[in-house]
Amino acid sequence: MPTAAQELSISPEARRQLYAARRYVHRDVQAELNLRIPFDVYFQDPAIAASDQKFDFADGFLVPWEPGLGDGPTSARFVVVDYDGGTESLAAPAKWDPRQSVFLDQDGDEVNRKKLNTPQFHQVNVWATLQNGLDFFENGFGLGRPIRWGFEGNRLIVVPHAGYGENAYYDRESKSLQFYYFDRPAGRVFTCLSADIINHEFGHALLDGLRPYYNESVLPETAGFHEFMGDMAAILIAFRNNDFRAQLVAKTEGDLDSESALSSIADEFGRQVKDRPYLRSALNRQTFASVKDSQSQHFMSEVLTGTIFDILRRLSRYYIDVRKFSVAEAFSYTVRRMQNVAVQPLDLLPPVDVTFRDYALAVLRAEEIANPSDPDGQRAMMLDAFIRRGLIDESEREKLTRPKVTFRRLPVDIFHDVETIANSRAYAYRFLDDNRKSLLIPYTADIVLPEVTTAQKFTVDGRRQPRQVLVQYIWREDVELKGAEFGAYEGQTTSLLCGGTIALDENGNVLRWTRKPGTGPQLGDGQDVDDELAEGRKRKAAFPSALARRIAAGRINNPLGGEAGLLEKSMAPLSSRMVDGTVRFHLAPHIGLHDDRDDEMGDVQWQISS
Repeated sequence: MPTAAQELSISPEARRQLYAARRYVHRDVQAELNLRIPFDVYFQDPAIAASDQKFDFADGFLVPWEPGLGDGPTSARFVVVDYDGGTESLAAPAKWDPRQSVFLDQDGDEVNRKKLNTPQFHQVNVWATLQNGLDFFENGFGLGRPIRWGFEGNRLIVVPHAGYGENAYYDRESKSLQFYYFDRPAGRVFTCLSADIINHEFGHALLDGLRPYYNESVLPETAGFHEFMGDMAAILIAFRNNDFRAQLVAKTEGDLDSESALSSIADEFGRQVKDRPYLRSALNRQTFASVKDSQSQHFMSEVLTGTIFDILRRLSRYYIDVRKFSVAEAFSYTVRRMQNVAVQPLDLLPPVDVTFRDYALAVLRAEEIANPSDPDGQRAMMLDAFIRRGLIDESEREKLTRPKVTFRRLPVDIFHDVETIANSRAYAYRFLDDNRKSLLIPYTADIVLPEVTTAQKFTVDGRRQPRQVLVQYIWREDVELKGAEFGAYEGQTTSLLCGGTIALDENGNVLRWTRKPGTGPQLGDGQDVDDELAEGRKRKAAFPSALARRIAAGRINNPLGGEAGLLEKSMAPLSSRMVDGTVRFHLAPHIGLHDDRDDEMGDVQWQISS
């Protein structure tokens, strides 16, 4: 495969100028202009490559070029630090050669598929996979904006060989993605070589940046949404790869109703650790009724992953059977369609305590925004998928399909210019504070704004949607923990998180306004206020019950092990800490790959990571 440098026909200065205008250039043209550079990465993992040579390396795998690329690899959003916490050793980094636009190993050779057993290949493989994943979520078919991390800083630390163990995880405290390795009779297994595992853990990091307060939720369903996010990222990013998709066309002939390389998640890890063909499958029959009482977030996530995969399968069949696309064309179109369907709604979610129903409603609303006329009836198909899985009740079908005005003005008392709101958190706060009454925000609430941002999203056909202004706001309400069911936390005070997300278009129309209310005193009265307070009281009553169930199941405690976050040996899914005299619970601190369907917490030793 020729390097980018061998094809390069423009000067370095011209390349920088083109880079500055890249948002206006189609990705295929970017590749021709060497604004995207090729790397050797595994399709999925070494086990799949060994069993089927057609699924070994992605020949057309291109990563966006940046002017600041450096050793490590290091880029604007990622830095690879190859430190092994078990052996306390630091591997030499891959060296960036800007003249050839390639990374070199210790011997000065290009890092590619001929260098599989070198640490530098592992470093480049995980970095390039992450760069591709970031581009998938940030481009206009997805979120249409840069994402930020859930910690202070702009570079996520990537540790390809963090130590010995059957795991990989995202850790907010150490600002890192950590990948482990373990031995089996067939050889050593490196989780940093599995695209599914890399993209799954990246999904956790991405969601933590988009909705950092999900980290504090005690609801198993919110933790389950985190796991869904990881599995969704693994599936959709794989489906986006042109070479992978071409092989999938040949293997399935368009039939995704049977287990395939697309629906199976973490094949090598599942075979070696769980003695089954994959860790989890998107081709499952879970319903919300079958998982709703579980304390295991990975198990719970299966119903939402399965639902989104149902939609993917039904869309691809529609393009084949109704639109008469070839299988290759149908799969290619479905990729962009699924970015619209599954990724764009993330901006419409509440800032705290997300549920699977919240996501289902966000998907349907995002469809109304991007495709209001819905000539193909696909919104009804999606609603049917959510109803079949029990995420939305059948009784709501008529209401959700009833014709209505797509765009309305937000009912506020004091108008603020949308551009002014978008300019800063300070302006956005004044907008919220001036309109507490109409926005149903208690006058005693100390409002915090996790994010104020803008997004430019595309439709599946590449048309620009109206620019979006996105405002998240939260506040805390104290909850006293009274009763023996709270164990060591009895008598302490914790927080019920409340708040909302407002999405506006550039004309001030409300695209979505979703809320998680509290019980604080309102400035007005009327049916809206009564309904909001009733929902707030319901949430406040349910919160201690959910917390008590987590405690009783042994799902909350503090990790045992290293303070640096590199090699904790055992931990429960949630941990706690004291902040300003109150206890806060949060996903502890690792959100890992581990499959917890059969976990029995409490008296047994905790699993490594969560």
